[in-house]
Amino acid sequence: MSDFKLSASLEEHDDDVRSVAFPHSKLVLSASRDATVRAWKLIETEPPQYDCSVSSHGSAFINAVAYCPPAKGYPDGLIVSGGKDTIIEVREPGREPNTDAEALLLGHAHNVCALDVSSDGKYIVSGSWDSSARVWGVGKWECEAMLEGHQGSVWAVLAYDQDTIITGCADQGIRIFNPTGKFLHTIKGSTDVVRALCRVVSSHPSGADFASAGNDGVIRLWKLNGKQVGELNGHESFIYSLACLPSGELVSSGEDRTMRIWKGNECIQTITHPAISVWGVAACLENGDIVSGASDKKVRVFSRAKERQAAQEVVQAFEDSVKSSSIPKQQVGDLQKEKLPGPEFLQQKSGTKEGQVIMIKEDDGSVGAYQWSQGAQSWMSVGTVVDAVGSSGKKTDYLGKDYDYVFDVDIEDGKPPLKLPYNLSQNPYDAATKFIQENKLPMTYLDQVANFITTNTQGATLGQSSQGPAGSDPLGTESRYRPGESTSAATTSSFPQSRPKILPQTSYLSIKTANLRTIRKKIEELNAQLANEGDADAVLNASQLATLAAMMKPLEQSLAGTSMATADEALKDGVGLSMHMVTRWPAGQQLPALDLLRLLTAATPAAASYRSPEGGTLVDGLVNSKVFEDPDRPNNIMLAVRAFSNLFETMQGRIAANREFDTIYTLVEGSADNSNRNLTIAVTTLYVNYAILFTTSPSSAQQSTINRGKMLMDHLIRIIQSTVDSEAVYRGLVAAGTLLSLGEELRETVKSSRGLEEAMQKVEKAVKEPRIKGVIGEIRALTRKSEAAR
Repeated sequence: MSDFKLSASLEEHDDDVRSVAFPHSKLVLSASRDATVRAWKLIETEPPQYDCSVSSHGSAFINAVAYCPPAKGYPDGLIVSGGKDTIIEVREPGREPNTDAEALLLGHAHNVCALDVSSDGKYIVSGSWDSSARVWGVGKWECEAMLEGHQGSVWAVLAYDQDTIITGCADQGIRIFNPTGKFLHTIKGSTDVVRALCRVVSSHPSGADFASAGNDGVIRLWKLNGKQVGELNGHESFIYSLACLPSGELVSSGEDRTMRIWKGNECIQTITHPAISVWGVAACLENGDIVSGASDKKVRVFSRAKERQAAQEVVQAFEDSVKSSSIPKQQVGDLQKEKLPGPEFLQQKSGTKEGQVIMIKEDDGSVGAYQWSQGAQSWMSVGTVVDAVGSSGKKTDYLGKDYDYVFDVDIEDGKPPLKLPYNLSQNPYDAATKFIQENKLPMTYLDQVANFITTNTQGATLGQSSQGPAGSDPLGTESRYRPGESTSAATTSSFPQSRPKILPQTSYLSIKTANLRTIRKKIEELNAQLANEGDADAVLNASQLATLAAMMKPLEQSLAGTSMATADEALKDGVGLSMHMVTRWPAGQQLPALDLLRLLTAATPAAASYRSPEGGTLVDGLVNSKVFEDPDRPNNIMLAVRAFSNLFETMQGRIAANREFDTIYTLVEGSADNSNRNLTIAVTTLYVNYAILFTTSPSSAQQSTINRGKMLMDHLIRIIQSTVDSEAVYRGLVAAGTLLSLGEELRETVKSSRGLEEAMQKVEKAVKEPRIKGVIGEIRALTRKSEAAR
């Protein structure tokens, strides 16, 4: 069978083409981040030419499009689309975008990212970032069923038949429902986010009923009963879309710039695009042609039939654009240029499989990428490997991986900045989506985070030179982002100019990011050292090492909020194990144990109820460990303070923190070193949490609580006066401002001493950040309000 070749390149969109549909041979549909749905009607056949019309023009990204077949009252069928505005629009193909839609389907709370229509045209199924899928009756235009139970965004939906709906979710699960909303069962086996689903023809040699794919780059073939009957490997990154040809062959596309054709379990053709992402593919069941939508704003149609292929010069222009595209070095791994073969290799050696990619050292010293075409039996140029823009070859390590950039992202004043890793080979919106999902943030931040990435990487295409200052630090303040604030004049979205009020702070802060694998490995290494040294009292035995291994998964799940793992016995045992290491290991080897302990105080209430064999509490154990008596090890102290801060994540932890306040305050106040940034931030984070606890407690008016507030305020003023780190200053101010809500006695004490006002005046001269100026203004407003009340 001949290869697919370009049939037409359709260029009208102004942003990424996120979804495509191919209802019949004379109509292509596309949805884009430019907020439009476009209908492409075939008007000439040899060579193919299409007329473009805007079917829908919304106010935000449109991420999904589907087609409802003709029916009574809808002779031309219906175009169904959905996106960021959460509305599903149903519209007749020939209607102008400024006229009323046939229906607007309301119900989803977040971005609509997946749509499908049943083969009989009776219902529409939608998937959303709100962790639900919905079934809508065609003609009735009402939600007839909610498909619930998902623990993440529903990235893919498939109206499999009249009785079966399949969903693919960010929680790695595939779920089977019937159209009434009844949950039937879950299919497990995917190792990452499931992004794509498609029906498989009954004649497929695997016997599969449907296929799935996602972030792990693997296509899996399934029976409806959950049995996996096949697996297709070849993609080198995320797979975004799947389709099935009338021949039974499968089509896939993804983040590796390719669209691939699969016959049985073999990839028989790879079509590389001159884009970062090939977001969507669809097949025409009438003639077997394929349409793709990509991040280069283009819709492309491909055909095996010579009469439907584009003119030779158009095909050549497409192939040339692929050859001239740039491939980031980090996408192909560690290249040792001097060991690469030269151009003669391309004539001497054949490829071993379709889509195989090799690197060649060209005569001019550059590195070219070549892909093997099984059909042409030759190597095809697919681009040139280039260094990342704006990077001098140096990488930033984050959680054991190398990135071109690791940005600080201030999501909310008063909370610690989050880390946003980014490689220039990534699509900014995909990196932003992953960041938002991992940190459980509102999807309303998507535009702003993606625009921030684009702005701070100069928005350049790979291979261009950086326009930023030489040697600029990607972790510096110029690369810190706060949703709601403009990052630079180059940012395209308009951000609100007013800042929300911060005081009083009401949300507890925690510090839960960690690499559990690294922590476990370090503990095992140190334990082996202790064993070699013969320290039998400290060394972990086989049972304790098994406890360490058993707690990793439930701890990861609990910290990620993906399961109710807080009651897991493994975590309870893990608290005891951590305290064993903290109290018995030498000070120089306590660090990973303390790191593990601070994660457990956030993950399980068992940390708050811990009792040693002698009856001591977690706080008693930290006192006995002498951690706070060793100023030469500030990182140990810092992690212990973080463990105290993370207690506030659970109700039991807050009770324990309140009960143990006097001991904790004495430990922290006596060991705080304002010259150590991380320690000072940990202390002020702890004080923010205590301020929230005291001001929201039923006992907030009691003298004992007010006295505790005065103790915290005294130390906070000293911190604000002496520290030079803006983040520590900011958190100290938030804690102090929140404490003012304790009442008139505390406010009067603060006012009469003038210590806080003098500290704020000093800060104003040294730090010019808007967030600090804002919280100082709120504190002064609170004290003025107090004076007016008198």
